[in-house]
Amino acid sequence: MTGPDATAARHWLMKSEPGVFSIGMLKSKGVAGWDGVRNYQARNFMKAMRVGDKVLFYHSNAAPSGVAGLAVVAKASYPDPTQFDPKSDYHDPKAAPDRPIWFQVDLRFAGILPRLLSLDELRGVPALAGMPLFQRSRLSVQPVTAEQYAAVVALVRGRRTAPARTGPARQGASRGRARARRR
Repeated sequence: MTGPDATAARHWLMKSEPGVFSIGMLKSKGVAGWDGVRNYQARNFMKAMRVGDKVLFYHSNAAPSGVAGLAVVAKASYPDPTQFDPKSDYHDPKAAPDRPIWFQVDLRFAGILPRLLSLDELRGVPALAGMPLFQRSRLSVQPVTAEQYAAVVALVRGRRTAPARTGPARQGASRGRARARRR
């Protein structure tokens, strides 16, 4: 990405099962690595993340699933150490320290939403109609536009969101991820 938007923060939706790693756990830690991602598209999205990018923290496989909090990318991608650990559930025997396959980012806690925004509620918001969440529901790291991010934040703060844009959805240079918390 070049030009005036090259340094602008991008926006993401990252999913985790609350029993594996919840927004409350991130709050307790302050900053935590997002390890264990074993999906190539999600990995590539994390490799594209930059410090300062904004994140919608989504609780998946929950009753109900939905956006539970906010985070910020605190450290850009680096090799996920769990790929090298034979005792880890995320070990990959094809990976080597000089040839890493899997990457992670560090997230900084930014806030717990006053209420969970359920998937059903999100589906009903016209400004969110083009979100990858509705088409690629299993991918655990997904790009969202600045407009979609703002619409979600406005929704939880009780403000009306802007109507959906007409024409193709703008994805910018954002990217995404998948696997339970760590897919």
